[in-house]
Amino acid sequence: MQGFAGKVAVVTGAGSGIGRALAIELARSGAKLAISDVDVDGLAETEQQVKALGAAVKSDRLDVTEREAFLAYADAVAEHFGKVNQIYNNAGIAFSGDIEVSQFKDIERVMDVDYWGVVNGTKAFLPHLIASGDGHVVNISSVFGLFSVPGQAAYNSAKFAVRGFTEALRQEMILAGRPVGVTTVHPGGIKTAIARNATAAEGLDRDELARTFDKQMARTSPQRAAEIILDAVRKNKARVLVGGDAKVLDILVRLTGSGYQQLFSPVMRRMLPPTR
Repeated sequence: MQGFAGKVAVVTGAGSGIGRALAIELARSGAKLAISDVDVDGLAETEQQVKALGAAVKSDRLDVTEREAFLAYADAVAEHFGKVNQIYNNAGIAFSGDIEVSQFKDIERVMDVDYWGVVNGTKAFLPHLIASGDGHVVNISSVFGLFSVPGQAAYNSAKFAVRGFTEALRQEMILAGRPVGVTTVHPGGIKTAIARNATAAEGLDRDELARTFDKQMARTSPQRAAEIILDAVRKNKARVLVGGDAKVLDILVRLTGSGYQQLFSPVMRRMLPPTR
């Protein structure tokens, strides 16, 4: 893909899924990479695949919730490569459970990783992106950042917040005349391990939830998702919907307004496994 040769790109959550696919596609496109994850085994595998493509890569374990570590990491990446052009804030987790039975700590954990991780990454790297003269921030939201469903309040909250944060940032960069593009990404059902790695409130069968997601919702491959995302970055799009399901659901929400809740709620309840 054109437009990435020689760029220095940072990808969080690169140990699997969309993060790994982004790293591989960026490597194929001639970018230099700084990849990170808390999953060191998965990260090592990604590093091996990227190196096999001939890309220069810096690989580090990073917990995106640790702000001071993230700030130090940004400086280390800039020192290592001499510049940073792009940050892909991709790291994320999932949790299922109605608000009534969810614990505060479970909601906080999702917000810490999925929202504050994005804020930490954006704030840590933004000065370097501006200094590069050709920067881009890519923040991964979700279709659940476009509409809400029962049982996903924590995830919905984080992804709506990512959307609001990123859309505000894009406007600020334009108004300030900063050389930084900003893109919000809303993936639909992607064939990744996020559902299998998710946690759930007491009484919910986590394995059955994962099987339901994999069977009924996961439609787009991580590789195709990466291609769509990078094409949007190259064109400096404000927003990108990943997958046909994301596009259809977005249209439904636009057409029905708040009425989508009456349409989606019974469907989601039928798809969820019964409590144990």
